[in-house]
Amino acid sequence: MHAKEIHLASRPTGEPVPDNFRTVTTELPPLEDGQILVRNIVMSVDPYMRGRMNDVKSYVPPFRLDTVLDGGAVGEVIETRNDAFSVGDAVSHGKGWRDIAIVDGKGARTVDLTQAQASSYLGALGMTGLTAYSGLTAVAQFKPGDTVFVSGAAGAVGSLVGQIARKLGAERVIGSAGSPAKVARLLELGFDAAFDYHDGSVKKQLAHAAPDGIDVYFDNVGGDHLEAAITSANKYGRFALCGAISQYNSTEPSSAPRNLALAIGKELTLKGFIVGSYGHLTEEFSEKMTQWIADGDVEWDETVVDGLENAPQAFIGLLRGENTGKMIVAI
Repeated sequence: MHAKEIHLASRPTGEPVPDNFRTVTTELPPLEDGQILVRNIVMSVDPYMRGRMNDVKSYVPPFRLDTVLDGGAVGEVIETRNDAFSVGDAVSHGKGWRDIAIVDGKGARTVDLTQAQASSYLGALGMTGLTAYSGLTAVAQFKPGDTVFVSGAAGAVGSLVGQIARKLGAERVIGSAGSPAKVARLLELGFDAAFDYHDGSVKKQLAHAAPDGIDVYFDNVGGDHLEAAITSANKYGRFALCGAISQYNSTEPSSAPRNLALAIGKELTLKGFIVGSYGHLTEEFSEKMTQWIADGDVEWDETVVDGLENAPQAFIGLLRGENTGKMIVAI
């Protein structure tokens, strides 16, 4: 059995380019006890993967050169040596960036494609949704009546954060995005206000959108957005620091936030988080999100790129903001 895989050919300097990736055909070994063979249907590309392309110590090991990348995927079991899985089962797992994957059974879970499409288990019903839910409720300690600001709000996580906040009783939900079309989409999703960060000072636009300040900030962008949120924060504001996509391709340290001292007097809480630390919320999240989707209270968008060979370009496009909602590669 042969698999087509995307390998990391070289480490990017600044913005990734196609030459940083290589498509390779690999002969797979026979399955060992406990393993399953999965033909992937869809895979995810996510901003955090950019950090793993650098050879630096982080919360997850860096990708190795000349080795297949990995990430979330959903596929069909085509061979099994694990009694917990049968041929034909649909499973979610972490061996993306390839068309056929050998997966340890402990790293896979069955999903029901009669209830939701495969890509939803990478988005609203998967790690993306859990990131939004846990970041808002557990990290930022959201309370009904809060005013919430979400940066990168038209992305996969941000768009869900805003909708969940509205569902849980937010007083006002504000989002930033990178185009007029994305701003319009946020308003369709129930955001009370949204602005295009290209239109001028983020600090001024946020102050206009939140004249009474913000209580919760869900940060996907960092930099000038984080600085603006600190300025607009009310006393005892709570920040969930999920990502900093504005800095992922930077070769120089960010100059913002330059107003961090304000966090002292305002007694702000700024807490970074990794979704893997909130696995205990999975069941609670799944029950609520499944019901919200069934009731039509939560929508999600996808940008789909066809073909495994186009996964590198999908990833590059993600970092450029070319997606609305979740960036998915259909394999």
